Amino acid sequence: MLAHLPILQVIVPLMAAPACLILRRPQLVWLFTLLASALAFIISILLLQQVMQTGTISYELGGWSPPWGIEYRIDKLNAFIALIISGVSTVVLLAAQTSIEKEIPQDKHTLFYILYLLSLTGMLGIVTTGDAFNVFVFLEISSLSAYSLIALGRDRRALWASFQYLIMGTIGATFILIGIGLMYQMTGTLNMADLATRLPEVAETRTVTTAYVFFIVGVCLKLALFPLHLWLPNAYAHAPSIVTAFFAATSTKVAAYLLIRFTFSIFGVSFSFTTLPMEILFLGLGLLGIFVASTVAIYQDNIKHVFAYSSVAQIGYMIVGFSMSTNAGLSAMLLHVFNHALMKGALFLALGAVLYRVGSTQLRDFQGLGRQMPLTMAAIVLAGLSLIGVPLTVGFVSKWYLVVAAIEKGWWPVAGLVLLASLLAVVYVWRIVETAYFKAPVVGKELVQEAPMTFLIPVWILVSANVYFGINTRISVDIATAAAQSLFGVVP
Repeated sequence: MLAHLPILQVIVPLMAAPACLILRRPQLVWLFTLLASALAFIISILLLQQVMQTGTISYELGGWSPPWGIEYRIDKLNAFIALIISGVSTVVLLAAQTSIEKEIPQDKHTLFYILYLLSLTGMLGIVTTGDAFNVFVFLEISSLSAYSLIALGRDRRALWASFQYLIMGTIGATFILIGIGLMYQMTGTLNMADLATRLPEVAETRTVTTAYVFFIVGVCLKLALFPLHLWLPNAYAHAPSIVTAFFAATSTKVAAYLLIRFTFSIFGVSFSFTTLPMEILFLGLGLLGIFVASTVAIYQDNIKHVFAYSSVAQIGYMIVGFSMSTNAGLSAMLLHVFNHALMKGALFLALGAVLYRVGSTQLRDFQGLGRQMPLTMAAIVLAGLSLIGVPLTVGFVSKWYLVVAAIEKGWWPVAGLVLLASLLAVVYVWRIVETAYFKAPVVGKELVQEAPMTFLIPVWILVSANVYFGINTRISVDIATAAAQSLFGVVP
Protein backbone atom coordinates (compact mmCIF):
# COMPACT_ATOMS: atom_id res chain seq x y z
CA MET A 1 0.00 0.00 0.00
CA LEU A 2 2.83 2.42 0.86
CA ALA A 3 4.24 2.02 -2.64
CA HIS A 4 0.97 3.37 -4.11
CA LEU A 5 0.72 6.50 -1.97
CA PRO A 6 1.45 8.92 -4.86
CA ILE A 7 -1.56 7.74 -6.88
CA LEU A 8 -3.76 7.34 -3.79
CA GLN A 9 -3.15 11.02 -3.03
CA VAL A 10 -5.19 11.86 -6.14
CA ILE A 11 -7.47 8.83 -6.41
CA VAL A 12 -8.98 9.13 -2.91
CA PRO A 13 -10.68 12.54 -3.38
CA LEU A 14 -11.41 11.78 -7.05
CA MET A 15 -13.33 8.58 -6.27
CA ALA A 16 -14.95 10.16 -3.21
CA ALA A 17 -16.56 12.90 -5.34
CA PRO A 18 -19.07 10.72 -7.29
CA ALA A 19 -19.51 8.48 -4.23
CA CYS A 20 -21.15 11.46 -2.49
CA LEU A 21 -24.19 10.93 -4.73
CA ILE A 22 -24.88 7.62 -3.01
CA LEU A 23 -25.17 9.27 0.41
CA ARG A 24 -28.44 11.16 0.55
CA ARG A 25 -28.22 12.84 3.95
CA PRO A 26 -26.14 16.08 3.88
CA GLN A 27 -24.55 15.24 7.24
CA LEU A 28 -23.26 11.91 5.90
CA VAL A 29 -21.96 13.59 2.74
CA TRP A 30 -20.09 16.15 4.86
CA LEU A 31 -18.57 13.45 7.08
CA PHE A 32 -17.55 11.37 4.05
CA THR A 33 -15.93 14.41 2.40
CA LEU A 34 -14.09 15.23 5.62
CA LEU A 35 -12.79 11.66 5.88
CA ALA A 36 -11.60 11.69 2.25
CA SER A 37 -9.75 14.96 2.80
CA ALA A 38 -8.27 13.72 6.09
CA LEU A 39 -7.03 10.57 4.36
CA ALA A 40 -5.39 12.69 1.65
CA PHE A 41 -3.76 14.72 4.44
CA ILE A 42 -2.40 11.59 6.12
CA ILE A 43 -1.04 10.38 2.78
CA SER A 44 0.68 13.74 2.21
CA ILE A 45 2.34 13.50 5.64
CA LEU A 46 3.62 9.99 4.86
CA LEU A 47 4.90 11.10 1.44
CA LEU A 48 6.71 14.10 2.92
CA GLN A 49 8.35 11.93 5.57
CA GLN A 50 9.42 9.46 2.90
CA VAL A 51 10.97 12.01 0.52
CA MET A 52 12.75 13.80 3.38
CA GLN A 53 14.33 10.49 4.39
CA THR A 54 14.93 8.68 1.10
CA GLY A 55 14.67 11.27 -1.68
CA THR A 56 12.46 11.61 -4.76
CA ILE A 57 9.72 9.05 -5.39
CA SER A 58 8.89 8.00 -8.96
CA TYR A 59 5.59 6.21 -9.55
CA GLU A 60 4.86 4.68 -12.97
CA LEU A 61 1.24 4.47 -14.15
CA GLY A 62 0.04 1.47 -16.14
CA GLY A 63 3.40 -0.29 -16.11
CA TRP A 64 4.84 2.09 -18.73
CA SER A 65 8.27 3.45 -17.82
CA PRO A 66 8.77 7.21 -18.13
CA PRO A 67 9.12 9.15 -20.34
CA TRP A 68 6.85 6.89 -22.46
CA GLY A 69 4.28 6.49 -19.73
CA ILE A 70 2.80 8.97 -17.28
CA GLU A 71 4.83 9.38 -14.13
CA TYR A 72 3.87 10.77 -10.73
CA ARG A 73 7.01 12.27 -9.25
CA ILE A 74 7.14 13.33 -5.60
CA ASP A 75 10.03 15.40 -4.26
CA LYS A 76 10.45 17.75 -1.31
CA LEU A 77 8.82 20.67 -3.12
CA ASN A 78 5.54 19.12 -4.20
CA ALA A 79 5.26 16.96 -1.05
CA PHE A 80 5.39 20.21 0.96
CA ILE A 81 2.74 21.90 -1.21
CA ALA A 82 0.48 18.81 -1.11
CA LEU A 83 0.73 18.85 2.69
CA ILE A 84 -0.45 22.49 2.75
CA ILE A 85 -3.37 21.83 0.38
CA SER A 86 -4.70 18.71 2.07
CA GLY A 87 -4.08 20.03 5.59
CA VAL A 88 -5.94 23.30 5.06
CA SER A 89 -8.71 21.46 3.21
CA THR A 90 -9.29 19.14 6.16
CA VAL A 91 -9.35 21.90 8.78
CA VAL A 92 -11.66 24.11 6.69
CA LEU A 93 -14.08 21.23 6.13
CA LEU A 94 -14.64 20.98 9.89
CA ALA A 95 -16.72 24.16 9.62
CA ALA A 96 -18.30 23.40 6.24
CA GLN A 97 -21.57 21.86 7.42
CA THR A 98 -22.40 24.81 9.67
CA SER A 99 -21.22 27.48 7.26
CA ILE A 100 -23.12 26.38 4.16
CA GLU A 101 -26.43 26.16 6.06
CA LYS A 102 -26.96 29.90 5.58
CA GLU A 103 -24.92 30.48 2.42
CA ILE A 104 -25.89 27.66 0.05
CA PRO A 105 -29.44 26.35 -0.66
CA GLN A 106 -30.19 23.00 0.98
CA ASP A 107 -30.70 21.18 -2.33
CA LYS A 108 -27.17 22.10 -3.46
CA HIS A 109 -25.23 20.88 -0.42
CA THR A 110 -24.29 17.55 -1.99
CA LEU A 111 -23.23 19.35 -5.17
CA PHE A 112 -21.02 21.62 -3.06
CA TYR A 113 -19.14 18.66 -1.54
CA ILE A 114 -18.71 16.98 -4.93
CA LEU A 115 -17.26 20.15 -6.44
CA TYR A 116 -15.07 20.67 -3.37
CA LEU A 117 -13.56 17.19 -3.72
CA LEU A 118 -13.00 17.68 -7.46
CA SER A 119 -11.22 20.97 -6.78
CA LEU A 120 -9.06 19.24 -4.16
CA THR A 121 -8.34 16.45 -6.65
CA GLY A 122 -7.25 18.94 -9.30
CA MET A 123 -4.90 20.79 -6.97
CA LEU A 124 -3.30 17.61 -5.63
CA GLY A 125 -3.01 16.26 -9.19
CA ILE A 126 -1.20 19.40 -10.38
CA VAL A 127 1.46 19.15 -7.69
CA THR A 128 1.80 15.34 -7.91
CA THR A 129 2.04 14.64 -11.62
CA GLY A 130 5.32 14.53 -13.49
CA ASP A 131 3.64 15.01 -16.87
CA ALA A 132 3.26 18.52 -18.32
CA PHE A 133 0.00 17.81 -20.15
CA ASN A 134 -1.47 16.24 -17.02
CA VAL A 135 -0.75 19.55 -15.32
CA PHE A 136 -3.17 21.19 -17.76
CA VAL A 137 -5.78 18.41 -17.30
CA PHE A 138 -5.75 18.70 -13.52
CA LEU A 139 -5.71 22.48 -13.80
CA GLU A 140 -8.97 22.32 -15.74
CA ILE A 141 -10.53 19.93 -13.20
CA SER A 142 -9.62 22.30 -10.39
CA SER A 143 -10.63 25.45 -12.26
CA LEU A 144 -14.01 24.26 -13.55
CA SER A 145 -15.03 23.10 -10.10
CA ALA A 146 -13.76 26.41 -8.66
CA TYR A 147 -15.94 28.46 -11.02
CA SER A 148 -18.97 26.43 -9.95
CA LEU A 149 -18.17 26.66 -6.24
CA ILE A 150 -17.91 30.45 -6.42
CA ALA A 151 -21.24 30.64 -8.30
CA LEU A 152 -23.00 28.75 -5.48
CA GLY A 153 -22.98 31.89 -3.32
CA ARG A 154 -26.43 33.36 -2.49
CA ASP A 155 -25.33 36.86 -3.51
CA ARG A 156 -26.07 37.37 -7.21
CA ARG A 157 -22.71 39.08 -7.53
CA ALA A 158 -21.21 35.61 -7.06
CA LEU A 159 -22.34 34.78 -10.62
CA TRP A 160 -20.49 37.79 -12.01
CA ALA A 161 -17.41 36.95 -9.93
CA SER A 162 -17.53 33.38 -11.22
CA PHE A 163 -17.92 34.52 -14.82
CA GLN A 164 -15.05 36.99 -14.45
CA TYR A 165 -12.84 34.24 -13.03
CA LEU A 166 -13.98 31.91 -15.83
CA ILE A 167 -12.86 34.36 -18.53
CA MET A 168 -9.53 35.19 -16.88
CA GLY A 169 -8.92 31.56 -15.92
CA THR A 170 -9.64 30.33 -19.43
CA ILE A 171 -7.19 32.82 -20.90
CA GLY A 172 -4.58 31.68 -18.39
CA ALA A 173 -5.21 28.00 -19.11
CA THR A 174 -4.98 28.66 -22.86
CA PHE A 175 -1.63 30.37 -22.43
CA ILE A 176 -0.38 27.46 -20.32
CA LEU A 177 -1.53 24.94 -22.95
CA ILE A 178 0.16 26.88 -25.76
CA GLY A 179 3.38 26.93 -23.73
CA ILE A 180 3.21 23.18 -23.10
CA GLY A 181 2.47 22.56 -26.79
CA LEU A 182 5.52 24.54 -27.88
CA MET A 183 7.70 22.65 -25.40
CA TYR A 184 6.44 19.37 -26.84
CA GLN A 185 7.08 20.60 -30.37
CA MET A 186 10.72 21.30 -29.56
CA THR A 187 11.47 18.23 -27.45
CA GLY A 188 8.98 15.50 -28.37
CA THR A 189 8.26 14.76 -24.72
CA LEU A 190 5.80 15.78 -22.05
CA ASN A 191 7.55 14.14 -19.10
CA MET A 192 8.77 16.99 -16.89
CA ALA A 193 12.04 15.32 -15.90
CA ASP A 194 12.70 14.54 -19.58
CA LEU A 195 11.83 18.11 -20.55
CA ALA A 196 14.43 19.37 -18.08
CA THR A 197 17.03 17.26 -19.88
CA ARG A 198 16.06 18.11 -23.47
CA LEU A 199 15.13 21.81 -23.25
CA PRO A 200 18.70 23.08 -22.65
CA GLU A 201 19.69 21.64 -26.06
CA VAL A 202 17.23 23.97 -27.81
CA ALA A 203 17.18 26.77 -25.25
CA GLU A 204 18.51 29.39 -27.66
CA THR A 205 15.59 29.04 -30.08
CA ARG A 206 12.78 31.57 -30.24
CA THR A 207 10.22 28.80 -29.84
CA VAL A 208 11.49 27.86 -26.38
CA THR A 209 11.53 31.51 -25.32
CA THR A 210 7.97 31.89 -26.60
CA ALA A 211 6.94 28.71 -24.76
CA TYR A 212 8.36 30.06 -21.51
CA VAL A 213 6.65 33.44 -21.90
CA PHE A 214 3.26 31.90 -22.71
CA PHE A 215 3.50 29.47 -19.81
CA ILE A 216 4.62 32.06 -17.27
CA VAL A 217 1.94 34.58 -18.26
CA GLY A 218 -0.72 31.87 -17.91
CA VAL A 219 0.58 30.82 -14.51
CA CYS A 220 0.77 34.43 -13.32
CA LEU A 221 -2.91 34.85 -14.25
CA LYS A 222 -3.74 31.85 -12.07
CA LEU A 223 -1.43 33.20 -9.38
CA ALA A 224 -3.19 36.59 -9.43
CA LEU A 225 0.13 38.38 -9.71
CA PHE A 226 -0.33 42.15 -10.03
CA PRO A 227 -1.61 43.42 -12.49
CA LEU A 228 -3.20 40.09 -13.55
CA HIS A 229 -5.17 39.88 -10.30
CA LEU A 230 -8.50 41.38 -11.38
CA TRP A 231 -10.46 38.14 -10.93
CA LEU A 232 -9.38 37.53 -7.33
CA PRO A 233 -11.04 40.26 -5.16
CA ASN A 234 -14.61 39.58 -6.30
CA ALA A 235 -14.11 35.82 -6.36
CA TYR A 236 -12.98 35.86 -2.72
CA ALA A 237 -15.57 38.41 -1.61
CA HIS A 238 -18.71 36.83 -3.09
CA ALA A 239 -17.96 33.11 -2.89
CA PRO A 240 -19.33 31.09 0.05
CA SER A 241 -17.09 31.54 3.11
CA ILE A 242 -15.79 27.96 3.10
CA VAL A 243 -14.85 28.27 -0.57
CA THR A 244 -13.03 31.54 0.08
CA ALA A 245 -11.11 30.10 3.05
CA PHE A 246 -10.09 27.03 1.02
CA PHE A 247 -9.08 28.90 -2.13
CA ALA A 248 -7.29 31.76 -0.36
CA ALA A 249 -5.09 29.24 1.41
CA THR A 250 -4.47 26.86 -1.50
CA SER A 251 -5.24 27.86 -5.09
CA THR A 252 -2.61 30.59 -5.48
CA LYS A 253 -0.10 28.27 -3.76
CA VAL A 254 -0.60 25.72 -6.54
CA ALA A 255 0.14 28.43 -9.13
CA ALA A 256 3.24 29.42 -7.13
CA TYR A 257 4.32 25.76 -7.25
CA LEU A 258 3.99 25.70 -11.06
CA LEU A 259 5.99 28.91 -11.33
CA ILE A 260 8.78 27.41 -9.24
CA ARG A 261 8.69 23.99 -10.86
CA PHE A 262 8.91 25.12 -14.47
CA THR A 263 11.32 27.98 -13.81
CA PHE A 264 13.83 26.15 -11.64
CA SER A 265 13.41 22.47 -12.54
CA ILE A 266 12.50 22.52 -16.24
CA PHE A 267 13.74 25.71 -17.90
CA GLY A 268 16.52 26.24 -15.38
CA VAL A 269 17.77 29.23 -13.41
CA SER A 270 20.29 30.27 -16.07
CA PHE A 271 17.68 30.47 -18.83
CA SER A 272 15.01 32.12 -16.68
CA PHE A 273 17.11 34.74 -14.95
CA THR A 274 20.17 35.20 -17.21
CA THR A 275 19.02 34.63 -20.77
CA LEU A 276 15.74 36.42 -20.04
CA PRO A 277 15.51 39.53 -17.81
CA MET A 278 12.95 37.94 -15.50
CA GLU A 279 14.72 38.99 -12.29
CA ILE A 280 13.97 42.70 -12.71
CA LEU A 281 10.50 42.07 -14.14
CA PHE A 282 9.38 39.85 -11.25
CA LEU A 283 10.97 42.13 -8.66
CA GLY A 284 9.14 45.15 -10.07
CA LEU A 285 5.78 43.39 -10.29
CA GLY A 286 6.20 41.93 -6.80
CA LEU A 287 6.93 45.29 -5.19
CA LEU A 288 4.15 47.01 -7.14
CA GLY A 289 1.72 44.31 -6.06
CA ILE A 290 2.69 44.74 -2.41
CA PHE A 291 2.22 48.51 -2.31
CA VAL A 292 -0.70 48.96 -4.71
CA ALA A 293 -2.81 46.09 -3.33
CA SER A 294 -2.09 47.04 0.30
CA THR A 295 -3.09 50.64 -0.41
CA VAL A 296 -6.32 49.58 -2.10
CA ALA A 297 -7.09 47.26 0.84
CA ILE A 298 -7.03 50.23 3.22
CA TYR A 299 -10.00 51.85 1.45
CA GLN A 300 -12.27 48.79 1.26
CA ASP A 301 -15.46 48.65 3.32
CA ASN A 302 -16.10 44.93 2.82
CA ILE A 303 -13.64 43.00 5.03
CA LYS A 304 -13.57 40.13 2.54
CA HIS A 305 -12.35 42.64 -0.06
CA VAL A 306 -9.77 43.92 2.42
CA PHE A 307 -8.19 40.51 2.86
CA ALA A 308 -8.62 39.65 -0.82
CA TYR A 309 -6.46 42.62 -1.80
CA SER A 310 -4.16 41.69 1.04
CA SER A 311 -3.72 38.30 -0.65
CA VAL A 312 -2.57 40.06 -3.83
CA ALA A 313 -0.01 41.93 -1.70
CA GLN A 314 1.16 38.71 -0.03
CA ILE A 315 1.64 37.14 -3.45
CA GLY A 316 3.89 40.12 -4.13
CA TYR A 317 6.07 39.13 -1.16
CA MET A 318 6.37 35.61 -2.57
CA ILE A 319 7.37 36.93 -5.98
CA VAL A 320 10.02 39.21 -4.47
CA GLY A 321 11.62 36.12 -2.92
CA PHE A 322 11.26 34.26 -6.21
CA SER A 323 12.91 37.09 -8.18
CA MET A 324 16.12 36.80 -6.14
CA SER A 325 16.89 33.46 -7.84
CA THR A 326 18.91 32.41 -4.79
CA ASN A 327 18.60 29.57 -2.33
CA ALA A 328 17.74 32.01 0.49
CA GLY A 329 15.17 33.86 -1.62
CA LEU A 330 13.41 30.68 -2.73
CA SER A 331 13.43 29.34 0.84
CA ALA A 332 11.75 32.59 1.98
CA MET A 333 9.15 32.25 -0.78
CA LEU A 334 8.30 28.64 0.12
CA LEU A 335 8.14 29.53 3.80
CA HIS A 336 5.71 32.35 3.02
CA VAL A 337 3.59 30.00 0.88
CA PHE A 338 3.13 27.81 3.98
CA ASN A 339 2.68 30.69 6.41
CA HIS A 340 0.26 32.61 4.19
CA ALA A 341 -1.95 29.52 3.94
CA LEU A 342 -2.24 29.51 7.75
CA MET A 343 -2.94 33.26 7.93
CA LYS A 344 -5.59 33.48 5.24
CA GLY A 345 -7.23 30.20 6.14
CA ALA A 346 -7.74 31.52 9.68
CA LEU A 347 -8.87 34.99 8.60
CA PHE A 348 -11.43 33.95 5.99
CA LEU A 349 -12.78 31.15 8.17
CA ALA A 350 -13.25 33.65 11.02
CA LEU A 351 -15.00 36.00 8.60
CA GLY A 352 -17.27 33.09 7.74
CA ALA A 353 -18.17 32.86 11.43
CA VAL A 354 -19.00 36.60 11.48
CA LEU A 355 -21.12 36.21 8.35
CA TYR A 356 -22.93 33.27 9.96
CA ARG A 357 -23.95 35.37 13.00
CA VAL A 358 -24.17 38.89 11.57
CA GLY A 359 -25.12 38.16 7.96
CA SER A 360 -22.58 40.65 6.64
CA THR A 361 -18.84 41.30 6.41
CA GLN A 362 -19.17 45.06 5.94
CA LEU A 363 -16.87 47.04 8.23
CA ARG A 364 -19.76 49.02 9.75
CA ASP A 365 -21.35 45.77 10.96
CA PHE A 366 -18.24 44.93 13.02
CA GLN A 367 -19.12 47.63 15.58
CA GLY A 368 -19.04 46.14 19.06
CA LEU A 369 -18.22 42.61 17.89
CA GLY A 370 -15.11 42.58 20.07
CA ARG A 371 -17.40 42.23 23.09
CA GLN A 372 -20.18 40.18 21.49
CA MET A 373 -17.99 37.66 19.60
CA PRO A 374 -14.78 37.78 21.68
CA LEU A 375 -13.29 34.46 20.53
CA THR A 376 -13.95 35.10 16.84
CA MET A 377 -12.60 38.65 16.94
CA ALA A 378 -9.56 37.56 18.96
CA ALA A 379 -8.82 35.05 16.18
CA ILE A 380 -9.09 37.79 13.54
CA VAL A 381 -6.77 40.05 15.56
CA LEU A 382 -4.13 37.35 16.06
CA ALA A 383 -4.23 36.30 12.40
CA GLY A 384 -4.11 40.01 11.47
CA LEU A 385 -1.00 40.46 13.61
CA SER A 386 0.53 37.54 11.75
CA LEU A 387 -0.36 39.25 8.47
CA ILE A 388 1.45 42.39 9.65
CA GLY A 389 4.50 40.39 10.70
CA VAL A 390 4.49 40.81 14.49
CA PRO A 391 7.11 38.66 16.31
CA LEU A 392 5.99 35.24 17.58
CA THR A 393 3.75 34.78 14.52
CA VAL A 394 4.43 33.08 11.20
CA GLY A 395 4.17 36.40 9.36
CA PHE A 396 7.25 37.66 11.21
CA VAL A 397 9.18 34.51 10.28
CA SER A 398 8.35 34.94 6.58
CA LYS A 399 9.36 38.59 6.45
CA TRP A 400 12.50 37.97 8.50
CA TYR A 401 13.76 35.36 6.04
CA LEU A 402 12.74 37.53 3.08
CA VAL A 403 14.63 40.54 4.46
CA VAL A 404 17.69 38.40 5.23
CA ALA A 405 17.60 36.97 1.68
CA ALA A 406 17.38 40.49 0.20
CA ILE A 407 20.35 41.67 2.30
CA GLU A 408 22.39 38.60 1.27
CA LYS A 409 21.59 39.44 -2.35
CA GLY A 410 22.75 43.01 -1.76
CA TRP A 411 19.25 44.42 -2.28
CA TRP A 412 19.18 46.75 0.72
CA PRO A 413 16.47 49.03 -0.74
CA VAL A 414 14.24 45.98 -1.30
CA ALA A 415 14.70 44.91 2.33
CA GLY A 416 13.66 48.41 3.41
CA LEU A 417 10.60 48.39 1.16
CA VAL A 418 9.47 45.03 2.54
CA LEU A 419 9.61 46.45 6.07
CA LEU A 420 7.90 49.66 5.00
CA ALA A 421 5.05 47.76 3.33
CA SER A 422 4.21 46.11 6.66
CA LEU A 423 3.02 49.50 7.89
CA LEU A 424 0.25 49.45 5.29
CA ALA A 425 -0.98 46.16 6.73
CA VAL A 426 -1.08 47.81 10.15
CA VAL A 427 -3.53 50.40 8.78
CA TYR A 428 -6.14 48.03 7.36
CA VAL A 429 -5.93 45.61 10.28
CA TRP A 430 -6.27 48.52 12.74
CA ARG A 431 -9.46 49.70 11.01
CA ILE A 432 -11.05 46.36 11.91
CA VAL A 433 -9.72 46.42 15.49
CA GLU A 434 -10.90 50.01 16.00
CA THR A 435 -14.41 49.25 14.75
CA ALA A 436 -14.81 46.00 16.68
CA TYR A 437 -13.32 47.10 20.01
CA PHE A 438 -13.61 50.88 20.24
CA LYS A 439 -17.05 51.52 18.74
CA ALA A 440 -20.29 50.67 20.46
CA PRO A 441 -22.86 48.42 18.74
CA VAL A 442 -25.48 50.18 16.67
CA VAL A 443 -28.43 51.27 18.84
CA GLY A 444 -31.43 49.00 18.41
CA LYS A 445 -29.40 46.22 16.83
CA GLU A 446 -29.93 42.71 18.21
CA LEU A 447 -27.24 41.23 20.43
CA VAL A 448 -24.93 38.97 18.43
CA GLN A 449 -23.98 35.58 19.86
CA GLU A 450 -20.54 34.01 19.68
CA ALA A 451 -19.90 31.71 16.72
CA PRO A 452 -20.74 28.01 17.23
CA MET A 453 -17.96 25.60 18.23
CA THR A 454 -18.03 24.00 14.78
CA PHE A 455 -16.59 27.32 13.56
CA LEU A 456 -14.39 28.17 16.53
CA ILE A 457 -12.51 24.85 16.63
CA PRO A 458 -11.11 24.99 13.06
CA VAL A 459 -10.52 28.76 13.32
CA TRP A 460 -8.46 28.35 16.46
CA ILE A 461 -6.59 25.35 15.06
CA LEU A 462 -5.32 27.64 12.30
CA VAL A 463 -4.72 30.57 14.66
CA SER A 464 -2.78 28.29 17.02
CA ALA A 465 -0.71 27.10 14.06
CA ASN A 466 0.06 30.76 13.27
CA VAL A 467 1.53 31.15 16.74
CA TYR A 468 3.12 27.70 17.08
CA PHE A 469 5.02 27.86 13.79
CA GLY A 470 5.92 31.46 14.60
CA ILE A 471 7.69 30.28 17.77
CA ASN A 472 8.90 26.83 16.73
CA THR A 473 10.17 27.41 13.20
CA ARG A 474 12.28 24.27 12.90
CA ILE A 475 9.81 22.13 10.95
CA SER A 476 8.60 24.71 8.42
CA VAL A 477 12.02 26.31 7.87
CA ASP A 478 13.80 22.96 7.53
CA ILE A 479 11.34 21.68 4.93
CA ALA A 480 11.29 24.95 2.94
CA THR A 481 15.09 25.13 2.99
CA ALA A 482 15.48 21.48 1.97
CA ALA A 483 13.01 21.97 -0.92
CA ALA A 484 14.87 25.08 -2.13
CA GLN A 485 18.24 23.35 -1.88
CA SER A 486 17.00 20.41 -3.92
CA LEU A 487 15.95 22.76 -6.72
CA PHE A 488 19.40 24.31 -6.75
CA GLY A 489 21.04 20.88 -6.69
CA VAL A 490 22.47 21.36 -3.19
CA VAL A 491 22.88 18.12 -1.26
CA PRO A 492 22.24 18.78 2.47
